[in-house]
Amino acid sequence: MRVNEHIRYQPDDKPPPLVTLSVASQGVVIAVSNTAALVTIFVLASGGSEGYLSWALFASLIIAGAITALHAAKLGRIAPGYILLMGPAAPFMAVCVLAITQGGFALMSNLIVAASLVQFALAFWLAQLRRIITPVVSGVAFMLISASAMPIAIARLENVPADASPLAGPAVGVAALIVAAILMLRATGVLRLFAIPVTIAAGWVVAIPLGVFDFRSALDAPWFGLPQFSAWPGFSSIRLEDFLALLPVFLIVSIVVGIKASNEGAAIQQVSWRIPRAVDFRGVQGTLNVSGVGILLAGIAGTLPPLNYLPSSIALINFTAVAARRAGFVMGAVLIAIALLPKIVAVLLTIPRPVTGVILMIVMGLLFVEGIRTVLQDGFSQQKAIIVGLALSIGIGLQTHNILAEPLGSIWGVAFGNSVVVGILAAVLMSLLLEITASRRRRFETELDISALPDIQEFLRGLASKMRWSEESIAKLSSAGEETLSTMLELRDDYDVEKIPRLVIIARPGGRAMEMEFLAVFSEENIEDRISYMSEQAEAPDVSELSFRLLRHYASSVRHRKYHGIDIVTVQVDA
Repeated sequence: MRVNEHIRYQPDDKPPPLVTLSVASQGVVIAVSNTAALVTIFVLASGGSEGYLSWALFASLIIAGAITALHAAKLGRIAPGYILLMGPAAPFMAVCVLAITQGGFALMSNLIVAASLVQFALAFWLAQLRRIITPVVSGVAFMLISASAMPIAIARLENVPADASPLAGPAVGVAALIVAAILMLRATGVLRLFAIPVTIAAGWVVAIPLGVFDFRSALDAPWFGLPQFSAWPGFSSIRLEDFLALLPVFLIVSIVVGIKASNEGAAIQQVSWRIPRAVDFRGVQGTLNVSGVGILLAGIAGTLPPLNYLPSSIALINFTAVAARRAGFVMGAVLIAIALLPKIVAVLLTIPRPVTGVILMIVMGLLFVEGIRTVLQDGFSQQKAIIVGLALSIGIGLQTHNILAEPLGSIWGVAFGNSVVVGILAAVLMSLLLEITASRRRRFETELDISALPDIQEFLRGLASKMRWSEESIAKLSSAGEETLSTMLELRDDYDVEKIPRLVIIARPGGRAMEMEFLAVFSEENIEDRISYMSEQAEAPDVSELSFRLLRHYASSVRHRKYHGIDIVTVQVDA
């Protein structure tokens, strides 16, 4: 079992105030620098006024703080309870600029509000989409995102003032990279907590004598200030034709963003615990709902929609060894406070671009590795290899020369001019093709009760006989079904509803293997975690764990996915 030994504080822990403040301040540095840079680029690209830039930056910081804090909260269906930095991001930028060009800021606001509904729909139907939003699709998304951002990180090494030496940028970047590598590889304790600030400070020290550092803008900025509220775009009347013409593009981008958010909701769980748990898909649903709230607020405010900063969040947790949600609350509060303090934003914007490029390189490298881990978490087959290989080839190939943007025209070309969007859609479509062309499923419904065991065994034996399995294999399959039912009944102790829940079994015959999905409602415990825990323990004769141990013996793999309202246990038995 993979163990995150470096994690000092897990999500439920309460680190000391100084540690919490240190982690929160480092997260704020990342969030503010990303927010200021992306909002400025967006406003310049859309032709917005200086007043709108002030409003957009203010609104983006307020929204980023609110939804970062919301994500750290544990509020049932609404929020999952993990540190996940959030703020404006690039996927919506191109289509937002197109909407402003075609119908103004009011058209953009209406389209963003409509696009936010996709996130809530994906959260609601996530269980039904489990065969499409797979670990393979998630891993491909991570790898494509990191691959698309790596050239940006390298380009930042050359982003220096015109009067500076051409070697100044690489020199600053190399100095920051050396310090960051040493801290990541060898630092412990308090020094690890301050890894990001120390890296930035090292870059500053080298940048000052090389002329890559300019502090004048920070000196000129006021300490306190409010935006021009008159710059708020509002919801003035728009042409229905313009809205309908761009709506499909916004919905497609929102679907891709939702797939990305669901992957990130699963990934942040894996890096936040010392012993990674089975992914709680109720938390993934919460991540999608938070994403929907953020996009909805952005539409109301008339600014660039926020997304999850997963690479930065993973890097922050790896740097500081802190994943406590308390730090997420503090981050959110500080971001909201900073929205009222232009001086602090101006100071953070003085960080040399080569230093931010180095941090981005590290972050994207960690994300690429996380993508590989995600793809491999359920094993690797030839089908997975084809999906990953083709999706990466398409995405990375289109990154250098996108042959789709021009033929599709200005509207659809904007959506498919993004190589990450096309690569993820390719992985989704191939996963969907794999699902459609799979062997015909067999469905059986009964009650989640021990009295249903004879009917379940008869159903499974009949399927195995049609596949011409040997009697020994048929008995093995029947026993696996029996032990799965037993484990589900053991986890039903706190089910206080009088009516016995329904149990749906979906079997997928596959030649020498049978995959079975048991769908029902459970208690809080996760079967997959229980089996993984037992694999690390001595084989003690504990009667309460007998069904779990037998299930581990009969099944080649067991996966337990918990959603709001439904639990799905997937068991594979080899002949």
